[in-house]
Amino acid sequence: MKKKTALFIIGCLLTAMPAGCGTKESGKGGQTETDGQAETDGQEENETENDAPVQRTVVGEYEAEDGSFTGNVRTGSKVEGYSGTGYAEGFENDGDACTITVHIETDGFYDLAFTNAQLGGHKENKVTLDGDEIAQFSSDTTDFTVAEVERVYMEAGDHEVGVLKYWGYIALDKLTVYESPELGEEFFSVSAKLVNENADECAKRLMSYLCDNYGTNILTGQYCDTGLYGKETACIWKETGKYPAVIGLDMIEYSPSRVANGSAGNSIEYAKQAWEEGAIVTMCWHWNAPVDYLTGTWYSGFYKEHTNIDLDAIMNGEDEAGMQALLSDMDVIAGELKKLQEAGVPVLWRPLHEASGGWFWWGDCEAQSNIALYRLMYDKFTNEYGLNNLIWVWNGQSAEWYPGDDVVDIVGIDIYAGEHQYNSQIAKFLEVSRYADGKKMVVLSENGTIPDPDLMLRDRAMWGFYATWGGDFVAGSGAINNYAETYTEADILKRVYEHENMITLDEIPDLTTYPIREDA
Repeated sequence: MKKKTALFIIGCLLTAMPAGCGTKESGKGGQTETDGQAETDGQEENETENDAPVQRTVVGEYEAEDGSFTGNVRTGSKVEGYSGTGYAEGFENDGDACTITVHIETDGFYDLAFTNAQLGGHKENKVTLDGDEIAQFSSDTTDFTVAEVERVYMEAGDHEVGVLKYWGYIALDKLTVYESPELGEEFFSVSAKLVNENADECAKRLMSYLCDNYGTNILTGQYCDTGLYGKETACIWKETGKYPAVIGLDMIEYSPSRVANGSAGNSIEYAKQAWEEGAIVTMCWHWNAPVDYLTGTWYSGFYKEHTNIDLDAIMNGEDEAGMQALLSDMDVIAGELKKLQEAGVPVLWRPLHEASGGWFWWGDCEAQSNIALYRLMYDKFTNEYGLNNLIWVWNGQSAEWYPGDDVVDIVGIDIYAGEHQYNSQIAKFLEVSRYADGKKMVVLSENGTIPDPDLMLRDRAMWGFYATWGGDFVAGSGAINNYAETYTEADILKRVYEHENMITLDEIPDLTTYPIREDA
């Protein structure tokens, strides 16, 4: 086991978080208000969790209309409430951007506050630093409000901060740069107590191990349909001589509508094998819709386009047959997971993932319907089937879809950064932490490109673990196990697997005897 538990706290980012989660609204002229009064003299108060004000020093304030424009971006003035002589608009096509040169006197972390308004519904756009994408922010109101990207590391000198069209169609008024406040030491002090009061010892030992490493070390992880010794892990071993600490598996083939078409699942046996070899198991479920609701390609029945299932109608009682079909499917999966409990295998169980994206049928609904389904599954698996080996991992990708602290052990997010984009993803790390008010461990539950380990350490984006998705994110298309460098280059992969703060399979202690923490 590697070095343990030096704790740091990270500030929060808010890519347009809901009120109370760090997003600050600004009035006319972009003045940010705290407790009803605008701050002056180059300093502004930022509320912490205990509501004690923290002073932030303004490093610089830059009007967007004075920046450099690319593509269709131009100066506008029709939206009321802007500061200066106007704002930047025209974020319409890919490549459209507004770039602002900021000057930094001292190496360190800074908060970027973008005063902006949406032009026609919810919008999301990208933030770049010196040409590299570092974050996104959301625009939700037609009035000028502030969305912040916190904890951006910049060295002394001039830097190019850009807003790049993603969804586009915003009015960008100005950028205010603050020094990030000094941070405390409690961020990573999360409890090992599981939400299931009857959790098995194997689950408690695993959660204790995860919490002991949280904030100091990050567990390597890889999804591989054929288990610990499958193609993806073979490619990793070939490059690094090591195996990942966490193996990701999918319960998709156990979905009854796939079994009816000839599929057969092997994930349970692969999970047993991985645990016996000392690895940690995480599982998701691409839930193929019940057979009566399939309207397209049967093996794509987890996508909304291939099913006519109406989760809103099911959860509000209008479709009783649909409810029975979902309950029957859950019975099948619970029965399979019971085999792992009987074998003493704890599972980082991650159901109904990426719901707020809307591309899966369980997210093609109102948030409350998805939350109700998640809570129904938790109750059924925990109280009816007694699946006490599960550690419940949630990654609905939005605070509005969070089902509650009482049914979630770990919060996560799936991030697919661009090819060779190795930033730490600190922005999303902080955002996700806020979903549970900083009380839950944060993990990178799926990723494409692996973040640079040194950047994660520098930024304190200390994910509990990461889990790279399979296929061409790791493995080449041929029969030979050749590593694919499309997303993460081989030298970065080697640095990840050899890094002193990145845990690989050979460094995991015997989790069957690992000490259970007093707070578990």
